[in-house]
Amino acid sequence: QVQLVESGGGLVQPGGSLRLSCAASGTIFSISPMGWYRQAPGKERELVALSGVTTAYADSVKGRFTISRDNAKNTVYLQMNSLKPEDTAVYYCYLNWRARNFWGQGTQVTVSS
Repeated sequence: QVQLVESGGGLVQPGGSLRLSCAASGTIFSISPMGWYRQAPGKERELVALSGVTTAYADSVKGRFTISRDNAKNTVYLQMNSLKPEDTAVYYCYLNWRARNFWGQGTQVTVSS
């Protein structure tokens, strides 16, 4: 069973930065899709960024967010810069491993002055 442990959320002012981390227990392939989704109040969960064979970003975060991973540590990161109030959401780590989807518990990111 794979477990995902997230950290790094919090409160930040508009224009600020945060870095989220997600560590997966066990050993996974470096090309296993791993990344971040988010869900704002009253909205559906949406893809933010995904790293696997290729890297994908939501249009709303391109140029501001960067996904990276340390395969030796089974960890994926999300560097979020130039944060906007509309980035406020619960951010969930995601992993697809052996045709199964795994989710972290979620970490709150609040962008507010």
